[in-house]
Amino acid sequence: MNTINILFFLTPKAEVEFLDWNYSLRQALEKMQVHKYSSIPIISNEGEYVGTLTEGDMLWYFYNNNDTHMSQEELEEMPLTVVPRRIDYETVNASSNMEDLLSKIMKQNFVPVVDDCDNFIGIIKRKDVIQYYYDRA
Repeated sequence: MNTINILFFLTPKAEVEFLDWNYSLRQALEKMQVHKYSSIPIISNEGEYVGTLTEGDMLWYFYNNNDTHMSQEELEEMPLTVVPRRIDYETVNASSNMEDLLSKIMKQNFVPVVDDCDNFIGIIKRKDVIQYYYDRA
């Protein structure tokens, strides 16, 4: 199991939808709606993984702030950073082993992958790992 390079499963950043740290709440909601995502990585201006925004994070934000009837304009003016994130997905380093990846992929639907400088280089999707082992079973 440890002989598999985790980068075999990598979906590179160029093929991953993510949120820019400077996005508005409206931009985040629209991107998640268009791609039908329940969670999406957030990347800083410098290319570092910041965290993961989930539908639950947004729902709890609206619920706790009684902001269920906000206009498109109000959402456009609100920075993504106003939404507290419950849990940020754990990352793996590009040089991590399969054991480390599996311990995280069991708890998350994707695992963000970073390089030695903590730059976001892509994700590994749970379904790709499951498919790999299913095909070999």
